[in-house]
Amino acid sequence: MASRYAYKYSLAALVFSRLALAQTPGTQTAEVHPKLPTYKCTTSGGCVQQDTSVVLDFGYRYIHDGATSCTTSSGVNTSLCPNQATCSANCQVEGVNYASAGVSTSGNALTMYQYQTANGKTSSVSPRIYLLGPDGNYVMMQLNGQELRFDVDLSTLPCGENGALYLSEMSATGGRTSSAPAGAAYGAGYCDAQCPRETWRNGTIDAAGPYCCNEMDVCINLP
Repeated sequence: MASRYAYKYSLAALVFSRLALAQTPGTQTAEVHPKLPTYKCTTSGGCVQQDTSVVLDFGYRYIHDGATSCTTSSGVNTSLCPNQATCSANCQVEGVNYASAGVSTSGNALTMYQYQTANGKTSSVSPRIYLLGPDGNYVMMQLNGQELRFDVDLSTLPCGENGALYLSEMSATGGRTSSAPAGAAYGAGYCDAQCPRETWRNGTIDAAGPYCCNEMDVCINLP
């Protein structure tokens, strides 16, 4: 299962030709994943640091054709995305500024912010992020017979906000294919047990309805 850290947590670093590719990585904003080292421990070998980082969900990104967004407030831009083939040829997905998205790391500590202020205006960002391995795929946790240990600081979590850590049985690659190369590296492939209806599914138009998968809640914090 892919893991989602504190509110929820998932890149393709290569730039591909835009022609006939689905939501390819763009060139306006580089995708630089905040490092978040984790540790795998055994009784015989002690703890070994893992080269892990976090990646923001695909749906939070600027997906566009030139200066025109491929999404609207109600879903996909049907002029650019009347079907998947046309959308594939038209649209690119950009990297994100993680600080502006409310995500920062320091050593093995992760901080996430519900609200951000820019140009005197405060808005809700509510980031959803995933844990990413060094191969550009989601970290798949096999927890049978193992222990998952973490610390959560709730001292600044206000009433009515939810800081959640849970596991979801997403595709390790985020649905990466030759025609949809962004995949887990750009946070694609979200699903959960509530069967959400997302604008994008595995980096392509979600035309098949709700996207369900197994989910295990580890820590749900509602002060």
